[in-house]
Amino acid sequence: MTATHAPPTAPRPAPPTGVKRRRALLALLLIVGAVWSLTGLDITLDRVLGAPGDAWDIFKRLWPPAMGEALDRGVVGKVFESVYIAWIGTIIGAVLSLPLAFLAATNVAPRWIRIPVRQLFNAIRAVPELIVAVIFIPITGLGPWAGTLAIGLHSVGTLGKWATETIEGIDTGPLEAVEATGGRWVSGMRWGVLPQIMPIVASFWLFRFEINVRASAVLGMIGAGGVGAELVSQLRFRNFAAVGAVLGITVLVVLTIDSLSAAVRRRIIAGAARTSGPDVDGDRNAEALADLTGFRR
Repeated sequence: MTATHAPPTAPRPAPPTGVKRRRALLALLLIVGAVWSLTGLDITLDRVLGAPGDAWDIFKRLWPPAMGEALDRGVVGKVFESVYIAWIGTIIGAVLSLPLAFLAATNVAPRWIRIPVRQLFNAIRAVPELIVAVIFIPITGLGPWAGTLAIGLHSVGTLGKWATETIEGIDTGPLEAVEATGGRWVSGMRWGVLPQIMPIVASFWLFRFEINVRASAVLGMIGAGGVGAELVSQLRFRNFAAVGAVLGITVLVVLTIDSLSAAVRRRIIAGAARTSGPDVDGDRNAEALADLTGFRR
């Protein structure tokens, strides 16, 4: 039996000279930009080498955490206040962003209204929650209401963008069927678009809620409610044992919420995949959501 030899494979062609030059130029620009940024941050070699030791010294002071003191000061209630802020803020963002998303999608809204709504989403996302909370504090006063409004307003920009992209990826068949029967624009949105996008949009809402839980903890540092104020208070007095307890309780609650939210998102994604059938656009939306949330079918 004679051995058969595979035909020799052709050598891989070298990239054109122009491509090599563009890659080299891009790499050079990245290096120059990184060096320029480091010089602007005033980072010295001594600070870089001493950072691990300083961080380890702080971590040692956080242990053992003063759980008894934290419980006496009502830290658990303040952590859940951050959760309440995130939850109500997410509801505000969801309620306001979904109707606006219909007005921003290219396949269901005219250009004269689509462009202003899209620019509104961009403007909202350009301002961080902290800045929005600082603006609201003189209006509402110190407390959780300022943080809730800040998170709700900022969520409108992000959730609106995500919902808009979901609407633009729908199957247009149901929408055309509604139009063929003489249905109005509102009827087309209600019966042709909304059933297709709700599983994906609901998953986006849960994902944004996870982000808002972390953001609400930070907003407390400027007096916008939540556990951040307690954390700043303990850091000001350098009570690192209490800081460790506050951080530990906060991390535990956040991880629990993330796990529960992730489980619900997985069920929503799996349910949407089963009911969508062999629809290409539905599969693309599910794949985009899986890429965003980190879950694959």
